Amino acid sequence: MKIAVGSDHGGFELKQQVVEFLSKAGYEVESVGCFDLASVDYPDFAEKVCALVKSGACERGILICGTGIGMSIAANRHRDIRAALCHEAFTARMSREHNNANVLCLGARVIGPELALEIVRTWVVAEFVGGRHQRRLDILS
Repeated sequence: MKIAVGSDHGGFELKQQVVEFLSKAGYEVESVGCFDLASVDYPDFAEKVCALVKSGACERGILICGTGIGMSIAANRHRDIRAALCHEAFTARMSREHNNANVLCLGARVIGPELALEIVRTWVVAEFVGGRHQRRLDILS
C-alpha cells in the first residue's frame, strides 16, 4: 500500500516519526512536506495529499497539524476524500470499517507520538466492511 503523508510545521516532527514507522512496516510512503519547522500553510499540504489519494497514485493519506482540525477541514473540502480526525485507536478503526476513511488526520499537539503510532497502526490495517455502510457512503456521493 502506498500512503501519502503531509504536515504543516506544527505536525512536522510527528510526521517524521510516522513516515519512519510506515516505512519500517513495509509501506511505500510519499512524503509531500513540510520538510522543516518553518511556518507554512496547512491547506497547501492537505491539497497535495488529497490530490495523490484522489488520483489513485496513493491508496490512503495521513495529514498532521497541531490539532488535526485544520487538516481535517481542508481535506474534507475535496470530493471523494473522507478524512477522519482521530485521537485514539477505536475511532481510527471505525473510520476505516464503517466510513471507509481514506485520509487520517492527527493533532501533534493533542496526542503524543506513542499514541499517534498506535492510531496509525490501527488505521492502516483496518478494512472497510461494506454492506449497509456502503449504502450510507453512496448517499454522500
